[in-house]
Amino acid sequence: MGPKRIVVVGNGIAGLTASDSLRAAGFDGELTIVGDEHHAPYSRPALSKAALLDSEDMTSHQLPAATHEAHEILGVGAARLDAGKKVLHLDDGTGLPFDGLVIATGSRARRLGAAGNPGNYDGELTLRTLEDALALRRRLAGQPSVVVIGGGALGMEIASGCLAVGCEVTLVSQELPLTNQLGPYLSGVFLAAAVRHGLKLAPSSAAQLRSTGGGPAGGRTVVTLADGSSLEAELVVSAVGDVPNTEWLASSGLLTGGRLEVDTRGRVRPDIIAAGDVAAFPTARGIQRVPLWTSAIEQSKAAALALLGGDGAPALDFKPYFWTEQFGLSLKASGFLPLAGAPDYLDGDPHDGPSLMRWSHREGSGTAVAINKRIPIPKLRRLSEAAPEVASPAA
Repeated sequence: MGPKRIVVVGNGIAGLTASDSLRAAGFDGELTIVGDEHHAPYSRPALSKAALLDSEDMTSHQLPAATHEAHEILGVGAARLDAGKKVLHLDDGTGLPFDGLVIATGSRARRLGAAGNPGNYDGELTLRTLEDALALRRRLAGQPSVVVIGGGALGMEIASGCLAVGCEVTLVSQELPLTNQLGPYLSGVFLAAAVRHGLKLAPSSAAQLRSTGGGPAGGRTVVTLADGSSLEAELVVSAVGDVPNTEWLASSGLLTGGRLEVDTRGRVRPDIIAAGDVAAFPTARGIQRVPLWTSAIEQSKAAALALLGGDGAPALDFKPYFWTEQFGLSLKASGFLPLAGAPDYLDGDPHDGPSLMRWSHREGSGTAVAINKRIPIPKLRRLSEAAPEVASPAA
């Protein structure tokens, strides 16, 4: 007999997808969704892409209305989990009993914090939530000078958006931007585009923040670099990674070395599943978190079926997919990243118009990448799986 009462903790894309998948698979019992944000699920990737450049009415982040007909408890977070008694305790004192539990609490932005006060400094903006995006848009309206800390995809997307609205932007990065995410070849392509658009670079192995006084509204923030030099800006945005929201699980007995690990079907145990940024799951390259939008969706679909069907449900067949838009370039990648060496070109050249390329990996898999080229995701995935000699634009 399957669960009759399922509680979903987290109202982001992982919680939404799990809820929809449960209903699609035939679950007609009591479904409750708990979310610490006050509004409906939205597209987080859009916040650092189109949403920063939207007209006055920001709409790029909006998702279609949910159809799962769950009871929603919003604006309330999870406080702790009594896994033995199967009760979820919320931070308003409420206890929710369950037969099945979906953990989809996601992650939060890692913060640098000010000198002597890490993780708590109002002069440092991050971009993780809808409220973060609205706050950043308000600040950008005055075209302030901006320092972005972090050379990953998020930091580069933020820098691109700030430049597009007329700000002077300096990017602080330990490595060449995007090297750790994409590899040196593609990093070079994007770095050249960024410099053409006016991005200034400040390489540094570390960065520390302090205020010149007057608070975030009246003062300026100083970013001190590893060599002792400093940058002063009216606005500082950090994009230095994320932290999974697992603190509420500290006494649950479900964490392994501080991580929430799941099996190939997304199960922590038969009656508890986890998906999205909070979960570490088995991949071809080990057990790891993969905090990407499409990863959360794929995990949630597989885990929902496992909660209802157990071992009879199919294991997750994870195929990495990543995309970014910045500095006039749009990249789609199917396969594992980052990439070493130069690619096999299937079409075009990224330095001169749209291009399609492929990298081969030692274990026999591949990664296909399209830049400024319209190509359906299934076709890109087929190219990543095909052998180089048969991979072609017509495949």
